Amino acid sequence: MRAHYCTASVVRSAGRNLVLTAGHCVGTRAAFVPMYDHAESAADQPYGVWPVKEWFRDAQYASDKSRNSDLDFAFASLADNGGRNVEDVVGANALARTPGFVNQVTVIGYPRVDHNPQDRAFRCAGVRTTALPAYFQMQIDCAGMWGGVSGGPWFSSLDPSGDTGQIIGNVGGFMQGGPDVDSKDPLYNRITYSPLYGDRFFQLYDDAQNAVHNDHGAYQPPPPPYSMGKAETWKHAAQMTAGYYTGGSAGGGRRMDLIVLWDDGEVTLYQGGGSDDAAHPFAAEYQLAPRKSIWTHAVSITGVNATGGGTDGLVVRWNDGEMTQYATVDAKGFHGEKQLAPRNTPAWKDDARLLAAGRFTPGGRRDGLLAVWKDGHVSVFSDLAANGLSKQTQVVAKNTTPWPYAGQLTAGSFTGNATDDLVVRWVDGETTLYPGLTGKALPGEIRIRSRNSEWKDAAVVAAGAFTADTAANDVIVRWSDGHVSLFTGVDANGLHDEISLVPVG
Repeated sequence: MRAHYCTASVVRSAGRNLVLTAGHCVGTRAAFVPMYDHAESAADQPYGVWPVKEWFRDAQYASDKSRNSDLDFAFASLADNGGRNVEDVVGANALARTPGFVNQVTVIGYPRVDHNPQDRAFRCAGVRTTALPAYFQMQIDCAGMWGGVSGGPWFSSLDPSGDTGQIIGNVGGFMQGGPDVDSKDPLYNRITYSPLYGDRFFQLYDDAQNAVHNDHGAYQPPPPPYSMGKAETWKHAAQMTAGYYTGGSAGGGRRMDLIVLWDDGEVTLYQGGGSDDAAHPFAAEYQLAPRKSIWTHAVSITGVNATGGGTDGLVVRWNDGEMTQYATVDAKGFHGEKQLAPRNTPAWKDDARLLAAGRFTPGGRRDGLLAVWKDGHVSVFSDLAANGLSKQTQVVAKNTTPWPYAGQLTAGSFTGNATDDLVVRWVDGETTLYPGLTGKALPGEIRIRSRNSEWKDAAVVAAGAFTADTAANDVIVRWSDGHVSLFTGVDANGLHDEISLVPVG
């Protein structure tokens, strides 16, 4: 008895006879075999064989690449076995709306025997889901999900016995639950999809319990989460900085936007407030400048609030030594241009290396500017709004180590101090946090990554308030291979959860 082709699970129902599987698993002469044992005959299966009496599938489901693949779920009512219903024999699982695109799940299924010689259930435990861009579906990366696991349950929790739990998804969706690649491609058995359970799912669940077949009309897909694109594109992100540019928000408060300067001169604004799902902090993107624009000459950008208003601006260092401040930036572009230093200013043309703006005065605005110079000295320009670049305080003297080896800077609110903290990624991968920076002196450092860490590959770094707590304690990293990560809730204890915004490859 080794000819199984899909996986199913018993779910709670009034008739105590329903199983859940994928929509593309619907077929004739089907039966459900709980706790299937390949070594036994049909007559000797531990919990019997339960013929499918009736199928229930959304009339709008499509087994293809369309958005209707979001409906890849189905129920089957089972005939009794010896006068008993299946739920009375093996118990049943609860069904719940999928909370969002990011969850911790355990996925169970029966791969076909050609990839599973022992012919036993395969389990992916405690894996993190992410969104499948442009679809109302989630995905996992777990090797071993070969054909046969279709319809397998995605558990958000399991009872202490491990026999039943709460199901929030099932293997299925786009291209019947897997990527559109050749079966020899390593991704074929690794990447697996599931529809999210929303209104259409629970309408079908009600239909199955009441043994009725309704066509609920054309499928209106929920808005998919905004996708930031692919790693190959993000390899070209040269600079990033955060600020309150558009007033984007989601859920519990205002979120920051992200401005990206690309190596071809394009400038893009990513609007904050995409969702409360930290893996999708942005809602949309806007082109602020096209390719091959004047921004090909921008060397450094950093977000500031120099007006005291509710929207932020930008300071730009150009390759000819000019320093420019834009009072505000929004989805339509740059406004209120002001020159802070003229062209061919020697210090800004030849000596400046890195810039980071922040709140470096207690109670002040986020309009202090920290600069690292080629000879290693570090200075703070206080209160750009009032002083421009005229009030400079040296906080680190000229040195040969370590400051000539600073690779990336960003300022945020990580430690609860009255002034912003500074994060420095050094060229050897060490990463340090300086809590409560002021224009007077450099505070003692806190090491959050050691030398030769993976942070050697952190090519561009920006801090901001991208998630639900609205504090500027999140850090976005564009890595050298183009993938992009978000570290939420960074504090004096260092970096914590890493969330993928743009996956590798």
